[in-house]
Amino acid sequence: MRLSAFWRRSSSTAAGVYVSAAIGFLGSIVAFRELGTVDFGRLALVLAATGFFQLFADLTVEEAVVKYGFRYAAREDWGRFRRVFRVGLDLKLAGGVLGAVGIVVLAPLSHLIWNAHGLFWPMLLAALLPPAQAPEGLASAALIVRRRYDVRAAFLIVSMALRLAAFAVGAAFGVLETVIALVAAQVVATAAISAVGLAALRRFPSAPAVPLEEDKVPFRRFVIQSSLGSVLSPMRGLLGTLLLGAVTTVRQVSYFRVAQVPESAFAALSSPVRMILLSEQTHAFERGRWDTVNRMLRRYVTGAALLMAVLLPPLLWLMPTLLRIAYGAKAEPAANAARLILLVAAIQVILGWAKSFPVSIGRPALRLVAQGAEIVVLVPALLVLGSRYGATGAAGGFLIAAGAFALSWAVILVRLRRDPSLGAPEPAVSRP
Repeated sequence: MRLSAFWRRSSSTAAGVYVSAAIGFLGSIVAFRELGTVDFGRLALVLAATGFFQLFADLTVEEAVVKYGFRYAAREDWGRFRRVFRVGLDLKLAGGVLGAVGIVVLAPLSHLIWNAHGLFWPMLLAALLPPAQAPEGLASAALIVRRRYDVRAAFLIVSMALRLAAFAVGAAFGVLETVIALVAAQVVATAAISAVGLAALRRFPSAPAVPLEEDKVPFRRFVIQSSLGSVLSPMRGLLGTLLLGAVTTVRQVSYFRVAQVPESAFAALSSPVRMILLSEQTHAFERGRWDTVNRMLRRYVTGAALLMAVLLPPLLWLMPTLLRIAYGAKAEPAANAARLILLVAAIQVILGWAKSFPVSIGRPALRLVAQGAEIVVLVPALLVLGSRYGATGAAGGFLIAAGAFALSWAVILVRLRRDPSLGAPEPAVSRP
């Protein structure tokens, strides 16, 4: 890719991600103000439970599709290239259905698990979200393999705009109506990006799909390891909501969801860079350019650390004022929790490369150690501190767990430097 094209796509990606994040932030404000503290907490529980089952049932096959898609494109092995995408779509659809079944089973038990009522029908309808969203991941993978992450970012804006509209319309009536609107918005968003993803796939040379043969077992192993890693990463936030709801009140859950906004904002800050790293580092690695992979990694860590050093002090000081402006005076009790989550978010930004880098070098299992350590520390810390100090205690548990995550990756990096087996593959050779 020419340098000018790279920077044009990179800047478009950043703009798309930041605009979509701003729209998503606006959506949370609309929902909180329209629903009120208690109903917003109920909605948070419904969406967290939906996301939790979706994560467990849904295989994160898109990362494997991106990795092997770049590999087969480099080798011009278009038969296996097509096969990878077909297998990926089948797995995503099956996972979406399985996630829906899990939510349906949980719905009648929701009042026994959380200190909240009126969750049955919203959860039952929310079961439609996993199958509705399932094809979106494969469409995104097609765009990334095409190295059109800028188009993927543009569809984030579409998705968040539809979600904002759902909050604006549904929240005026109640939790159930909000869930109905969110399902409708997801169907439209998935249909739009799926059409564009299919068009991107058709631009690759056509060939009949052929079996993966000797790559079948490595591909399956990659999917399993990548899925486990992808489950553990977003499960942190979902666990915070679900576990806190089990040991304290819906009001504290609502405050905690408001406090998590800084983490969402900072994740959006690094998201375009991580999307670009996944595409460009994988592309470089599969062509034997290991020096390029390392150089991009060093630049990211240095830039992220400097940015956090500049942003953190004023944001920590202004947090109560920012929450009051955005959510109103009733959100002020979330200020201390939000400050702690802000520190968590800074750690996550600096280590943002830890999600894409293992996928790019073909070792997704590396994520499991650090993320597993984070979850093991998070659960008891959150239950103990959350039961005593509510949202602020839960945020403290997250900060302790983020420290465990950072320490684990420090150990992993030291071991990688001593690992002679780690290296880039031989440059790909085209098939005759």
